[in-house]
Amino acid sequence: MPRRNLELKFRVQELSAARRAYDGIATPAAVIEQVDTYFHAARERLKLRESVVGPGIREVTLIAYDRPDVADVRASDYQLVAVPEAAGIKSALAAALGVRGVVRKRREVLLHHNVRIHLDAVEGLGTFVEFEAVISPDDGEAVSLKRLDALCGLLGLARKDAIAGSYADLLGL
Repeated sequence: MPRRNLELKFRVQELSAARRAYDGIATPAAVIEQVDTYFHAARERLKLRESVVGPGIREVTLIAYDRPDVADVRASDYQLVAVPEAAGIKSALAAALGVRGVVRKRREVLLHHNVRIHLDAVEGLGTFVEFEAVISPDDGEAVSLKRLDALCGLLGLARKDAIAGSYADLLGL
């Protein structure tokens, strides 16, 4: 089933300032090691995300999404498909579509209402704060924009300074 969120991403010097800024207003949810394999796609974007979410706990998700590359809040329409194991689907997609590239990161997830705050350390790129406001009937775009602006304000971030592309784009993949 298609879903929608609003996203913002910023490069930051260190993640500790974000941890301090959101302490008390956001709930720590997880620390995840992720490997995203991006595939060539005629339309939209397609990646296979392999996540280690705990000792011996792996999750694999195929993610198809459509999102403009703009340096501001960007709407992302996406679909998530749980995959029972990575190797077979990765091999099939690589054979059919070709691999665009691989992004490795350590992600700390904090939750604030409908906003997922990601504190990312991305291999080869550095550190980033990413916000994803999940849109639902209870949490629409207007209230989500207000929450995103408030979260940005706590770190002194301006929407105009947001990064337009994905981590794969930043790596030149």
